[in-house]
Amino acid sequence: MSILVWTYIIVGATFALYMSIAWMSRVKDTKGFYVAGGGVPPLANGMATAADWMSAASFISMAGIISFAGYGGAVYLMGWTGGFVLLALCLAPYLRKFGKFTVPDFVGDRYYSNTARIVALVCAIFASLTYVAGQMRGVGIVFSRFLEVDVNTGVIIGMAIVFFYAGLGGMKGITWTQVAQYCVLILAFLIPAVAISMKITGNPIPQLGFGSAITEGPHAGRFLLETLDHLHRDLGFSEYTSAFGAGNKSMLDVLAITMALMVGTAGLPHVIVRFYTVPTVRGARWSAGWALLFIAILYTAAPAVSVFARYNMIESISGVAYEQAPSWFKNWEKTGLLAWVDKTGDGIIQYRAGEAFKGKPEFIGEVGDWGQRMVKNPPTDTPNELYVDADIMVLANPEIANLPAWVVALIAAGALAAALSTASGLLLVIASSISHDLYYRVINRKATERQRLRLGRIMIGIAVVIAGYFGINPPGFVAQVVALAFGLAASSFFPILILGIFSKRVNREGAIAGMLSGIGFTIFYIVQTKFLGVAPWFMGISPEGIGAVGMLINFAVTFAVSHVTPPPPQEIRDLVESVRTPRGAGAAVDH
Repeated sequence: MSILVWTYIIVGATFALYMSIAWMSRVKDTKGFYVAGGGVPPLANGMATAADWMSAASFISMAGIISFAGYGGAVYLMGWTGGFVLLALCLAPYLRKFGKFTVPDFVGDRYYSNTARIVALVCAIFASLTYVAGQMRGVGIVFSRFLEVDVNTGVIIGMAIVFFYAGLGGMKGITWTQVAQYCVLILAFLIPAVAISMKITGNPIPQLGFGSAITEGPHAGRFLLETLDHLHRDLGFSEYTSAFGAGNKSMLDVLAITMALMVGTAGLPHVIVRFYTVPTVRGARWSAGWALLFIAILYTAAPAVSVFARYNMIESISGVAYEQAPSWFKNWEKTGLLAWVDKTGDGIIQYRAGEAFKGKPEFIGEVGDWGQRMVKNPPTDTPNELYVDADIMVLANPEIANLPAWVVALIAAGALAAALSTASGLLLVIASSISHDLYYRVINRKATERQRLRLGRIMIGIAVVIAGYFGINPPGFVAQVVALAFGLAASSFFPILILGIFSKRVNREGAIAGMLSGIGFTIFYIVQTKFLGVAPWFMGISPEGIGAVGMLINFAVTFAVSHVTPPPPQEIRDLVESVRTPRGAGAAVDH
């Protein structure tokens, strides 16, 4: 059977499974809608948290970035993994002990202020919308290639599916759907990785295979990473394993990006809220441990996948005539995520360092002398003739390695599971921020369960439409968009969550001023550098890392303002003291 038929079968089966779970888990009360009733077992919550956490960026883009950036791309690996450890140790058990529905709930009650609550919910919505846009883009890319539809059509299909099961089952439906999605995504990631590792190095463990020697072909007997370094030098790239050299990010920028990703992870509201769904503080700790284990399985395999993909890609197309290019090359060319311009007129694909042409490919609807899709982008003066979108590397990897069609289809199902699981969690955060934190806690305390549920589902629908728009018109490729969300979370939530637990002196005035200054600076810098063409001006730190500076500003302003204004009331100090004792949490409540 063809890849398309296998894709319809496997993706169709997984979607049927998700929708069945959502239908069986549909809820009629707000506790089920916001925190899944608070009775999810730690093991299941660990799997759901891992699926919630491992988004399209983790599944599709992370290995793609490492594949193109080499050692420098590992900042995403270090930042995201380290951030989860930070979350598990410093935040999750204490927030569970606090026992409320959402992060703005914690901020509003800890800082005894509806103003702080509203600032927090605005930050939550902003970070979540930015993040979910990246997921929808990932969904569009997968549908585009494997169901052979336009990227924008793929985004719209994804919008309809995620609205169905997020709106119907709320957190309860999302939780059990994410358990199934974790199983799908981890199998989809590991099966091709094991097969390719065996094929190239003879080692079935990818984490060991990419440090082993090649077993066949022109480079047989040489270590894979050594060979890749050699190929990079020959093509004009910096060495794959080099760090802080020419063409790489500075050490300060790498540090800033890693820190922004770490603390951004610890401040992401859709991950934090998962720890409210277990019955006890002990359950929160156990589920954090399980989640870390489940995440590590994929994260330790990602560098191996990136190396395999890079090696196979260079070997299969560099210096090859376009007419003899492998099928995967022409399949991805149809999606518009890969393009070739024949600068020399010899029909040979020249893959070198530098941009092939300015901007992303814009096709004119005609084919060239060799059958290639023609672009209207002005060519650059580099010898490179090839444009490859980093987001396709994981998805194209099984095709590049000539694996069976069902494996190619399986990875499509895994990518969709990763993107949709995170998107559903983010949509719930947006819905709960409006329907619970704003409408019920601030505007109408007498709202009925039915009114709150209806508003929550309406807000999920509105958020899906907005996320779909940004998925169709993204400001960067998937992982970059997601990295911006982490910067926003780092500069707004992380300081006030940490200080809310570990400082009895920090008050509402400090928290509000800190959040506004941190996220205000970060947004200003990102808008300047990402959208207005201004070069990074603060110590050369890129927009992906500026959230770390925003976090430091938030800390400094919060401390300064808190110490020149009155201390919190005694009952708040007692509450903070109680939260630090990791025992005796009751059910999550909304009072």
